[in-house]
Amino acid sequence: MTARSDSASVRPATLGRGGPPVTRIGLGLAALGRPGYMTAGHDADLGVDKSVDAMRRHAHAVLDAARELGVRYFDVARSYGRAEEFLASWIAARKFAPGELTIGSKWGYRYTADWRARADVHEVKSHSVETLREQVEETRRHLGRHLTLYQIHSATLDSGVLDDQRVLDELARLRDGGLVIGLSLSGPRQAATLERAMTIECGGSPLFGCVQATWNVLEPSVAPMLANAHARGMGVIVKEALANGYLVPRVEDPPRESGARDPYARARAAMAREAAELRITTDALALAVALAQPGVDCVLSGAARIDHLEANVGAMRVTVPDEVFARLRRLAMPPAEYWAHRAKLPWS
Repeated sequence: MTARSDSASVRPATLGRGGPPVTRIGLGLAALGRPGYMTAGHDADLGVDKSVDAMRRHAHAVLDAARELGVRYFDVARSYGRAEEFLASWIAARKFAPGELTIGSKWGYRYTADWRARADVHEVKSHSVETLREQVEETRRHLGRHLTLYQIHSATLDSGVLDDQRVLDELARLRDGGLVIGLSLSGPRQAATLERAMTIECGGSPLFGCVQATWNVLEPSVAPMLANAHARGMGVIVKEALANGYLVPRVEDPPRESGARDPYARARAAMAREAAELRITTDALALAVALAQPGVDCVLSGAARIDHLEANVGAMRVTVPDEVFARLRRLAMPPAEYWAHRAKLPWS
């Protein structure tokens, strides 16, 4: 049997059982809302002028291209610099009515880089109820009735956010007010965090209606739990399918004589070979494989350039043969190793 991702997938699907409409490819604005990010090649993607006005124009151009390509789900967060502001100004300029697009945002991190590409600290985590109340009001000031999905940003078991009853009660209040409540995951214990989240009920019904998790050929460990969550009715969004850009050939391998070790180089070469055989881009292959995972409703593109976005959206026309899936499964890293390397990725 061959997994498929075809052009029909551009039409809205349902985010979980009875959830809002999304498209199989969504656009995340983490790389578009601030001058510094950990995606490989981010500095070059944005060009020389990284003023607020220049980046707003750039973000609007990419958003226009996304909509032209059929994308209808857009993902932002309070810590993505001015991403919410850029998205809101684009929505206002294009006069979209609430419901024409599905918008998700996240709370739990504060942006601290002060519009610098290089900073000692780019964002600070805070999962307190006070931060939740403050940030949901900030998000609503930007996005108003366009906001559909509101997520805990990088929930982990260690943070204690899933055991904080005041936070859970506040999220339940937002859910009862019409928002879909979700959580994004991070770290080697994504599956355990999601398993805990699925047990939480408020007012006699599950609190969380959606999960956003990291899945790629290097870090597929959360896949069985995502399928389980989807079977229970949760929406499933995949992020970082390109491993922050380190799975595509835009990243240069270190010279052998340098002695430097790139933990992603082997996987990057393997992905490039498979993509060449299928006559597609590596971007499209990586996202098509993510789209084919059981229970996945939407895979986020993190593209900061229109040509990269076009390649990403091309994943919806890709059929991945079973033998390619089998070879790519061999690229998986131990989760702890993957996340240890990810924690060291440079910001640019």
